[in-house]
Amino acid sequence: MINTIIQAKLQIQELIDAAYPERLSGSIEIPKDTKNGDFAATHAMAAAKKLGKNPREIAQTLVDNINLDGSFFDAVSIAGPGFINFTLAPKWYAETLRAVESEGVNYGTSDLARKADGSRERVMVEFVSANPTGPMTIGNARGGVLGDALASVLERVGYDVWREFYINDAGNQVDLFGKSISARYMQLVLGEDAVEFPENGYHGEDIKDLARLILDEYGPSLAALPEDEREKICVTYGLPRNIAAMRVDLERYRIRYDEWFRESSLHESGYVAETVQLLTDAGLTYEKDGAVWLKNIELGADKDEVLTRSNGFFTYYASDIAYHRNKFVVRGFDRVIDVWGADHHGHAVRFKQTMGADALGLKGKQLDFLIMQMVRMTRDGETIKVSKRTGRAMSLNDLLDEVSVDACRFVFNAKPDNHLEFDLGLAVRQDSENPVYYVQYAHARICSLLAALAAEGNAVKPTAELDLAVLNGEQERELIKTLAALPDELALAARELDPSRVNRYVIELATRFHKFYTACRIKGEPEKILAARLKLAELTRSVLANCLGIVGVAAKEKM
Repeated sequence: MINTIIQAKLQIQELIDAAYPERLSGSIEIPKDTKNGDFAATHAMAAAKKLGKNPREIAQTLVDNINLDGSFFDAVSIAGPGFINFTLAPKWYAETLRAVESEGVNYGTSDLARKADGSRERVMVEFVSANPTGPMTIGNARGGVLGDALASVLERVGYDVWREFYINDAGNQVDLFGKSISARYMQLVLGEDAVEFPENGYHGEDIKDLARLILDEYGPSLAALPEDEREKICVTYGLPRNIAAMRVDLERYRIRYDEWFRESSLHESGYVAETVQLLTDAGLTYEKDGAVWLKNIELGADKDEVLTRSNGFFTYYASDIAYHRNKFVVRGFDRVIDVWGADHHGHAVRFKQTMGADALGLKGKQLDFLIMQMVRMTRDGETIKVSKRTGRAMSLNDLLDEVSVDACRFVFNAKPDNHLEFDLGLAVRQDSENPVYYVQYAHARICSLLAALAAEGNAVKPTAELDLAVLNGEQERELIKTLAALPDELALAARELDPSRVNRYVIELATRFHKFYTACRIKGEPEKILAARLKLAELTRSVLANCLGIVGVAAKEKM
């Protein structure tokens, strides 16, 4: 768990402490323009007012007394109003490559999620959780990648991660699902004009397909049953098939869950009723028009919420409170992260206020939301809503028939709070304009290079056998600095709940490699230079593969 950027910053602070009679505080940053130095310290400017001195005067005193012997730096200078700039020495670059080599697949990991007692913080990431009343949508496709990639990032920084799909197999949407299938079934038996379809029913072709399957299995006999019995059979028949189809689609999409949790289990166990009673006993509910309402405004939200309808049935909001209480209280997660669409933003804000109620007993627990914006599918600049293959609204499965899983996962792992335009034409192109192809090509290019040189007797050697100081060119050093940035990038991705940082990092790494490969010959160079550059290429390949694995994209060896 080596982070050579942090090591360098800590060493800068130590050098400054040793150079001045009293402790000086300040920030240490990596400037955008590194021509004057690789790190810039603000200590002289931060101390100017307190010491009553000009910042450059303080900076000069520091520079005059800083001893760089044996450090990661070979130069220190003053710039601008008093920045103290440090230039990295060959020792740091070598140390970074040794860290990448020694940690291998674990390079970039950290212990950010360790608790005081040494145990790992337990976090649940709940994502997709689509209603099992129809096919997986394009929105589900984006949420699936963001949730899965975020879970992988959190694992990298030390969390004990649990992936969960919440099956909404209870409530109004399931009742309507049964009514919709039943109506289509009766239309098949009696004729379309003989049976009115529910105005708010599910109109998709998938409902008609289920009705045909039920007719094939049961024949017209269900038409004689009472409506509620027929609807129950339709639900019992349709839900398991839809859930099984979701599992298949998500497996194809390289998403696997630790648990598929059923909403119905909360009702059957009485946990929803118990949770509502807790809120009632705490004086947080009231009755109005026969319904039970939560005093959510008292908890800081902008409106109250219905928990129990006038017909005695619990609302989705009540079930959701019970479900999240189950996550924390029953299953003991320290932190829960829900991946929701932009249309749930207001609900997320109100719901977080609700879950802060003392009556729920969640003090010390953390609930967060990753809110993602909508997706617009395009081809040749035109919006696409219908699959060319099926002629129906495009589903996840339709998309995967047209675009590779690798391309889908990489493109959908874009910055969550930005609207995403998914260009179907670009996603299948095999050139540098296609970002996933660009990154995979970098990995494949290195694999080809390693194989070609190995065939000529130039195997990759351990860093201990190499003179890494020969890697002193601009492109070599920029590539090594990019390798060094991975631990910080993963930490920021976890902190900001933004797995798209991995995409941006790996594109930058591929770019740095391509520039290095263009500027720095490997084959035909003197043995000492060839061996060092070959090692740098191999370590870059390793980090590319690690990062693609986080996003769920294959690291291809040939393209």
